[in-house]
Amino acid sequence: MGSHRRPVPSGFNRGAGAALCALSAAAAVAALGAAPATAAPRKNTRAEVDRLYQEAEKATQAYDQADERAGVLRRQISDAQDHIARQQERVNTLREALGSLAGAQYRSGGLDPAVALLFSDDPADYLDKASTIDRVGAQQADQLRQLQSALRELTQERTAAAGQLAELDRSRQAVAAHKRTVEQKLARARQLLNSMPTDERASYERASRDSGGGLPDLTGALASAPAPDGRAGAAVAAALSALGRPYVWGASGPSGFDCSGLMQWSYAHAGIHLPRTSQEQRYAGRQIPLSQARPGDLVVYRSDASHVGMYVGNGQVVHAPYPGAPVRYDPVGMMPIASVTRP
Repeated sequence: MGSHRRPVPSGFNRGAGAALCALSAAAAVAALGAAPATAAPRKNTRAEVDRLYQEAEKATQAYDQADERAGVLRRQISDAQDHIARQQERVNTLREALGSLAGAQYRSGGLDPAVALLFSDDPADYLDKASTIDRVGAQQADQLRQLQSALRELTQERTAAAGQLAELDRSRQAVAAHKRTVEQKLARARQLLNSMPTDERASYERASRDSGGGLPDLTGALASAPAPDGRAGAAVAAALSALGRPYVWGASGPSGFDCSGLMQWSYAHAGIHLPRTSQEQRYAGRQIPLSQARPGDLVVYRSDASHVGMYVGNGQVVHAPYPGAPVRYDPVGMMPIASVTRP
């Protein structure tokens, strides 16, 4: 998404993105104190837009993480509910079996064995029956133990499922909170951008495509990187196929992407599962020096690792920059680099 001198008109999903910058024009002027409205420093306006985009991207990564966790919990809860249903069937079956045994035992007589023997017409037949009842009693005791064990497991599973449901509710709330944060920051950034003259907005867009701001031009140092092969090549091919598709925060393709969603989607085409967020992707492989970067490597930006792109050679990365800017090439040194990771 952003950069040190970043973002361009956004539209993280064109509705929420369009909401992004308006509160800020007034807020930026107010923050500048008594400066006349006509003299609001453009440099400060650009810096505020950059800051808002960076904060929105950080919130987007938090949203992605919470949303992914909610998805995991939903699957776990579904599996737990299936298992609980099977366990309940087992409990019901054991109860029915115990009931049948108890009925048979009752019908066989509840008399004291000595008294029953005295009234028996056939003592040998009685002894045979008594032996059967003993076996029934042992079977009943075993089934009772099984029932007690099944009930304990069922109680434990229901308690665990209740905990997962509570965590899912918290995760949903976190998703909603992060979504509101992203929408608010994008709306403010959009407002600020709209307050700029047309030529300044165009200049801002051009600035987001170079490595200005005092950052080094790394093109020459990386131009000799070898062509990708194997899985890295498949990931690069996937990323390049996404060029021109829109930035959509919280999306991981195929019609739109945020920065980490594009990396996850691209590497999925190579048979490699990457974590969902740029912070997690930073450690999803071997970290290497920038000077050794090869096509397919992940370039993670900013100290908080809130943005990520894929190095594709010739000093360029492909990434989903920020709302309003499609998936595109940019110089690898477009913003401060935190690390380079080879999945």
